[in-house]
Amino acid sequence: MKLYIKLTAFFCAAAMVLLPLAETAWADKRKNTQYWPDGPQILSASGIVMEADTGTILYEKNMHDAHYPASITKILTALLAIENSSMDEVVTFSHDSVYKTEGSGIARDVGEQMTMEWCLYGMMLASSNECAYAIGEHVAGDMDTFVQMMNDRAAALGCQNTHFSNCNGLPDENHYTSAYDMALIAREAFKNETFRILCGTKTYTIPVTNKHKDEETPLCNHHQMLYPFRTRKYLYEYCLGGKTGYTTVANSTLVTYAEKDGMTLICVVLNVPGSGHYEDTRGLFDFCFDNFKKMSVKEHETSYSQQSQERKGMVGKYEPFVSLDAASSIILPITAEFKDADSEIVYNNEDENILGSILYTYAKRPVGAANLMASDAQVDVFEFQDEDDTEHVAVPNEESGQSSGEEALKIDKKTIFLVIFGIVGIIAVIFLVWKAADNFYRIKRKFKIGTREKSPYKTIKKNKMWNRHRKWF
Repeated sequence: MKLYIKLTAFFCAAAMVLLPLAETAWADKRKNTQYWPDGPQILSASGIVMEADTGTILYEKNMHDAHYPASITKILTALLAIENSSMDEVVTFSHDSVYKTEGSGIARDVGEQMTMEWCLYGMMLASSNECAYAIGEHVAGDMDTFVQMMNDRAAALGCQNTHFSNCNGLPDENHYTSAYDMALIAREAFKNETFRILCGTKTYTIPVTNKHKDEETPLCNHHQMLYPFRTRKYLYEYCLGGKTGYTTVANSTLVTYAEKDGMTLICVVLNVPGSGHYEDTRGLFDFCFDNFKKMSVKEHETSYSQQSQERKGMVGKYEPFVSLDAASSIILPITAEFKDADSEIVYNNEDENILGSILYTYAKRPVGAANLMASDAQVDVFEFQDEDDTEHVAVPNEESGQSSGEEALKIDKKTIFLVIFGIVGIIAVIFLVWKAADNFYRIKRKFKIGTREKSPYKTIKKNKMWNRHRKWF
C-alpha cells in the first residue's frame, strides 16, 4: 500500500511541475519560430518602410542616423500651414521669400499675392522654395517663429534625431533628420485629408495673379513614381503621392506613399546617389506588399472579445460593456496567423471612453494595437416579485454552451493541450488510487507474509507415499 501511495504522490507532484513547464516551453517555442522576412539590399544610406495605420516598421536600414533631408522638409511645412491657416487666405511674397531662396522655384515676384492653396500646390508639386518661405512667414509672422513651430511639432511626434533651421530644406549644418523621424512626420501629415489631396495631385494650374496678369502657371508633380515628370520609367501603379528632395550635400531624398490590398505604406530613403531613390523605393514596396498582410483585430481576436448573447428570460438581449475598436488592425508576415502574435493589455486612465489597449507584438516587434472601448450598453432595471410569487427561472448551464451574459471564452490549441494533459494526469492518479483500493487485502497479505518468521522445521517437499497416492488422482 505504501508503494502505491508513493507513486500517487509522485505523479501528482510531477503534474504540478510539468504543467507550468509545458506552458512555458510552448510559449518559448512559438516565439522562437516567429519569422520576420529580411528585406532587399538598397543603395540608400538610410531607409524605412512604415505601415501608415499601425505604425509597424516592416523594413529599416540605419533608420536613426541623421542626414540632410533637402526638400522633403516641405512635408512638415505643408502640415503646419494646413493646421494653422485656411486655403483661401491671401499670402503676400516678401523680399526675403524671393531673394533668400535659391534652387527650385516658380519665379514669383516681390509683392505677389496668391492664396494659401496656390502656394501649397506650388510647394508640393514643383518644390518651390519661395512658396515655402512665403507660407512660413504668413503662418508664423516671421521665419524664426515658424522654424520653432516646426521643431516643436517634430518633438511632439516623437522625433529624436531631427532639427530644422528653415522651411524648405536648403543646406544647413543644423538642418537634419532621420528616416524614422521623417516617417513619423509623413505619417502624421497623411492623416490630414487636405495633405493627401495635395501630395497626390499630378498636375495643377495656378491662375493669374497681380504680378502674372497675362499667364497662368502650370505645375506638374516632380515625383516620378506618380507622374512622368521626365520619364515614365519609374511610374508605380500603387503610388499615392509623396515628396522629392535633392541638394548636392544631401543627395537624393524621397518620401513615398503607396497602397495595395488595404495596406498603406510609407517609404523614406535618405542620402541616395543618382536616381537610386526610385529603384530603392520600388524594391522596398514590392518586398513589403509580397511578404506582409494586414489583419483586422475585431475580426480575428478571440481572447479578449465579448459577444452579444441572446438570453431567454427577463433580461432579454445582453450587450457587452467593452468592445474592440473596429478600425484596429495589425501587420504580420504572410506566413503567420493572427493567433501567432503575442499580446498584452495596457490600461489607460487619460480617456474615459478608452479603458485600455491591447498591444500586439510578433518576433519582438510592435505590429499594432487595439483600443478597448467603453460601450453605451446599460443594464435593464426591472422589479423583483415577492418571494411567494416568484417563479423559478432556469439558469442556463455554462457547460451546455449557453452564456448568461458573461464573456464568451474562446479556447486555442495551447489551452486544449494543457487541459488534455491535466485530464490525463488526473485519470492516472484516479487509476492508481482505484487499483490500490481494489487490491488492498492482497497487498496487505503479501506484505504480512513477507514479514512472517520462518519455521525452524524443514518442510518435507518430497514424500514417496504422497507421490504414490497422487498418481491415483
